[in-house]
Amino acid sequence: MDEKIRLGVSSCLLGAQVRYDGGHKLDRYLRDVLGAYVDFVPVCPEVEVGLPVPRDTLRLVRHEGDAVRLVFARSGEDITERMEHWARRRVHELEKEQLDGFVFKSKSPSSGMERVKLYAAGGVPKKVGVGVFARIFMEHFPLLPVEEEGRLNDPKLRENFITAIFTLKRWRLLMGSSPDLGALVDFHTRHKLLIFAHSETIYRQLGRLVATGKQQPLTDLLAEYLVLLKEALRLQTTVKKHINVLYHILGYFKRHLEPDEKQELIELIEDYRNGLLPLIVPITMINHFVRKYDQPYLAAQIYLKPHPKELKLLNLV
Repeated sequence: MDEKIRLGVSSCLLGAQVRYDGGHKLDRYLRDVLGAYVDFVPVCPEVEVGLPVPRDTLRLVRHEGDAVRLVFARSGEDITERMEHWARRRVHELEKEQLDGFVFKSKSPSSGMERVKLYAAGGVPKKVGVGVFARIFMEHFPLLPVEEEGRLNDPKLRENFITAIFTLKRWRLLMGSSPDLGALVDFHTRHKLLIFAHSETIYRQLGRLVATGKQQPLTDLLAEYLVLLKEALRLQTTVKKHINVLYHILGYFKRHLEPDEKQELIELIEDYRNGLLPLIVPITMINHFVRKYDQPYLAAQIYLKPHPKELKLLNLV
């Protein structure tokens, strides 16, 4: 797929010198590795709202009545309404960007998606806050894949997020082709096992939805499908879920594999279950059997090749 992922990102993570101290927080994985597959849409709430560089630090403060305010640390000036007004306008602008996901700057009082320091009068700050822009963004795009750069250091979270944004890019390309019911059926067929690995419940819901697709207007069908797809992608895969999918795939070879081939694949799956091998090992063996025994259905399954192998994501989960 030549067209790239559309990924929103906090500007400082790409090296823009927009932070309060005039510096940046360049994330080389985002810029140099993932960047090969991504068109970035950078956003810096504090600069875009009109604050200078450098500037006094901002913090989240809980006032009486549980109201959370965004204020300057030294002067105490409150810019909550100013930031919220800008953020609500900005998320409407971002609708036009057709984003496939967003990566926020962790710990930021404007962009942190969780565990931001929240101060209370006379008390020790607790890491329970959400940045003002991040909060409004996530409220406006409740099912869009979002992460922070710090959380992307976790191999499982990184793989789940990147799988999601590649999947939503494929959906965006589908929508750009004026799809009919047949195109949706094809998309669903290719993504069946990927969805199964995230949620067996939603996998079955989507199967029923597509099977009865002629019973409702196509526009409504596509909208309902997308909601369920995003809900599935938000659910983390687990070793147990992958084991279920891998044994499901094994069933497609019951008339083809030699006894020693079947035993070898079972041993690889069980070694993966026991943490002795990464997921890429049984997946590689399955891809070999797909080619050897000419399995067109499995050959089309996104689950077996969910993202470019150069990202090496399955090597670590």
